[in-house]
Amino acid sequence: MGGKTRRKLWSGRFTEETDRLVEIFTASLPFDMRLYDHDIEGSIAHCRMLEKQGIIPPADAGKIVEALAGIRADIGSGAFRFVQTDEDIHMAVERGLIERIGPAGGKVHTGRSRNDQVSLDMRLYLRDEIGEILKLVDRLEKTLIALAKREIDTIMPGYTHLQKAQPVLLAHYLLAFREMLERDSARLAECRERVNVMPLGSAALSGTSLPLDRKYTAKLLGFKAISANSMDAVSDRDFAAEFIFDAGLLMMHLSRFCEDLVIWSSGEFGFVEISDAYTTGSSIMPQKKNPDVAELVRGKTGRVYGNLIRILTVLKGLPMTYNRDLQEDKEPLFDTVDTVKMSLKVLSGMAGNLAFNRRRMLEEAAKGFSTATDVAEYLVTRGVPFREAHGIVGRLVAYCIAKGKDLPDLSLRELRKFYTGFDDDVYAVIPVKKAVNARRTIGGTAKKEVLRQIDQAEKQAKGEGQRAKGRK
Repeated sequence: MGGKTRRKLWSGRFTEETDRLVEIFTASLPFDMRLYDHDIEGSIAHCRMLEKQGIIPPADAGKIVEALAGIRADIGSGAFRFVQTDEDIHMAVERGLIERIGPAGGKVHTGRSRNDQVSLDMRLYLRDEIGEILKLVDRLEKTLIALAKREIDTIMPGYTHLQKAQPVLLAHYLLAFREMLERDSARLAECRERVNVMPLGSAALSGTSLPLDRKYTAKLLGFKAISANSMDAVSDRDFAAEFIFDAGLLMMHLSRFCEDLVIWSSGEFGFVEISDAYTTGSSIMPQKKNPDVAELVRGKTGRVYGNLIRILTVLKGLPMTYNRDLQEDKEPLFDTVDTVKMSLKVLSGMAGNLAFNRRRMLEEAAKGFSTATDVAEYLVTRGVPFREAHGIVGRLVAYCIAKGKDLPDLSLRELRKFYTGFDDDVYAVIPVKKAVNARRTIGGTAKKEVLRQIDQAEKQAKGEGQRAKGRK
């Protein structure tokens, strides 16, 4: 069949060599190689702890740490030699270590298993990646805040059911997505706290009889907590599933923004011009300018959703504790990290280069009887119950449609056919700018209120930036 290969580091109890097809089928090195830096970071900390506890002689510990640093540099530069028997990054590093310093290299695995080792690597990796993603989310938030400041006087139609509803400030719309991103940041930060738990020392599943100092290892690696149950520690992938779920929500918010950009950039809407740098052309139609970046972010959202289902499916039927199925946790995690980071980077660049058609937006905001609710609220100030006012204005709108008119076109005489209490001051509430600035409630779209929201968002962003610097 597949032929035979040389023995593995773990092959002591085996009398036959692993079939080559089995090696290919079970190998994870092609994708878990990206964990090398974190794997070596964990091994160095583990070695220093073993030295501190008198389990490894200082001379051996020094050789191990020095050799591991060399392996890290060689993998980073591409000089490290991987061989056929390297089924994963953990075994590749250990093999390389033994080849460089001899039998002393085999001491680094004292008191640990690949079960707790891989969990450690993934937690170290994801802790770092969540930190990078939080920076990218913050960058996009700041881009939206800057856009909101720039477009503070731009009025656009607000929609429900994709039908014109009420006029709003474009800045108000942009800040809505900033609010979504704030919640995404909060979820990711909370997830990072649950990721920041050290599993090393759990060994295969039950701990070890050796006198390990887990608190010391955790301190070296910057973990705030230590896993409380060794069986849970080696089989837990909640943190990975939680991250992918949080990433899915983040991608959903990015997708909604991109959906609007796709629609708004069409000739039918004409609300926005996306920079040439973030669009593509057609292979056959020379006039086309396609919003491919926005469409791809929208499409890649489904990819992250698929990764969530993938990891949940892997986890749902596993008996305690570690099972090789868990090898399948890495590719959906890595793919989610890559997809989210790239989407955030490209969307920040695209959003910062949007050109809004302010005149077109204002024209459309005035259509579709978008200030009808303001007329109804005018009647409420005259003592008319809202439900009755709603009916009056509804009949007014029907009359306008039949006559081919809009609300500002109606004479006072026409208005009084529907309610005798109308007065000349009703015309003051009909213009879209008046309607926008009348919505002064907290969180509303009035310019004064939106400026307050921008100020609050800037202060919050500044505070978060200072806290992030303090954590470094």
